[in-house]
Amino acid sequence: MRMYQVLIDAACLKGKSPSLDTIECVSLATGAKCLSASQIPRCRGLVLHDCHAEILAIRAFNHWLLRECQSVLDSERELRHASASDEYPNSSPYIRRRVSHPSNQPSGSRSWPPFEIQPDVKLYMYCTCAPCGDASMELCMAAQEDPTPWELPPKTDPKDEEPSTTTAPTLLNGRGYFSNLGVVRRKPSRADAESTLSKSCSDKLALRQVSSLLSYPTSLLVAPTEAAYITALVLPEEEISNVACARAFGDGETGRMRELKGREWGVGTDGNHSGYKFRPFNILSVPTAEVEALWPFAKPKDASASEMALESTDVSKKDRKKSKISNTSAVWTAAPSSAAVTGAEPARKRSKISSSAASNTTGLHETIINGVKQGNKATMPTVRGASGLSRAKMWLLLRDIVRPAPLDGDARSESSALYKDREQDIRSLPDDVARQRILEAGSYEDFKRDPDSCPDWVKLRETALQEAKLVLKDWVPNRGDEQWSLESLADMGKPKKSKMTGPVDTSG
Repeated sequence: MRMYQVLIDAACLKGKSPSLDTIECVSLATGAKCLSASQIPRCRGLVLHDCHAEILAIRAFNHWLLRECQSVLDSERELRHASASDEYPNSSPYIRRRVSHPSNQPSGSRSWPPFEIQPDVKLYMYCTCAPCGDASMELCMAAQEDPTPWELPPKTDPKDEEPSTTTAPTLLNGRGYFSNLGVVRRKPSRADAESTLSKSCSDKLALRQVSSLLSYPTSLLVAPTEAAYITALVLPEEEISNVACARAFGDGETGRMRELKGREWGVGTDGNHSGYKFRPFNILSVPTAEVEALWPFAKPKDASASEMALESTDVSKKDRKKSKISNTSAVWTAAPSSAAVTGAEPARKRSKISSSAASNTTGLHETIINGVKQGNKATMPTVRGASGLSRAKMWLLLRDIVRPAPLDGDARSESSALYKDREQDIRSLPDDVARQRILEAGSYEDFKRDPDSCPDWVKLRETALQEAKLVLKDWVPNRGDEQWSLESLADMGKPKKSKMTGPVDTSG
């Protein structure tokens, strides 16, 4: 049985002229699995709901970006020890301290978020196959032995319906009724598999044209400037249906996002146009021959009918080599551009071909099965087995950035100067409301959605997302994994007390 994989990477282009020296891959992921709806309430922030490569690559990009913020802060601290000046050269080619703020942002939030992506950086995503969902429906139809459209379930006569104040959204299966176009879909799965509420990659990427590539935790530190949005989605030429992509992502006559054309949420007059805005990305192609040479792990092409007829008659269909999608995901991120966090050589100064052992000391490297790190069980999630991309670990990373880890005993006294400098770094970050939200939220639900502790700039993000989901229609939330706290997870990781009360004889 031959296993195949989908590969996605996120790359940063630095400057205006693309070359090997200006393009840096910052995250890579493979994968094509997701959890069923019934599994979500048991995740407790420790299990990844969606392990499709596109989604993992975006989460990995956000993990890398948070580490880059941490790297800048630690570099500033080290430079403070070496220089009496209050001005420090920027230590990251990708992010910088925020230098401008929207004029229409409330005055109490002018210093927030503290970072922004460098304005000369452009973000690209490369995919070895078309995103599942609406952008690949024409490809699905072309691959069918019988492309006859399925009959849609008959609609009830409105006259026979009782009046209702609400209409429950309906979510189509991943590939079901494939001739029904421009709709929100679930992730595709086997017909006998339990249903999921994870939306297709086409739908999630369409939404990123409004919210940027920044996830919620990252958006608390990094401003949504134009540089935070995808510039282009790069696909193999045979995986592109221009009609499908224009419909799934575009704002033209056939585009399902056309109602959002020109929409802005909190965009100011600063040079970097900080704020949320519908920014459609381009679709770029890569020649098929080049893709096949560079990625031999792709899904094998189905032989055409004419090719089948020419095959030797003594080779039965049963004996032909079968293939299936792998249930394993791999995740990789680049090292922080500054060596301050890891003590290792910065990523951009290493050889372009480096050993995996050297890379493992810096960026994130994981193998994931069923939403947790390989060797762990998704049915019994633990903090140790959780991916660094999980909700809990991303929140922990963010909290670690805005609050220094406490030092004990001699460690505190020996590092008192370092500790005070770290406190100074932290005080320069969030305002009181934002910092309180990160550090003191009683649950993930409060951390992400509590309206009482929600700064205005966070409300703008939520408003933009809700309006985009209304345009897409039938966006059913995948809820159930919000009622947990970091404190409760910390208790899970504590060793159990020994029941032994007396001394233990260790003599031989």
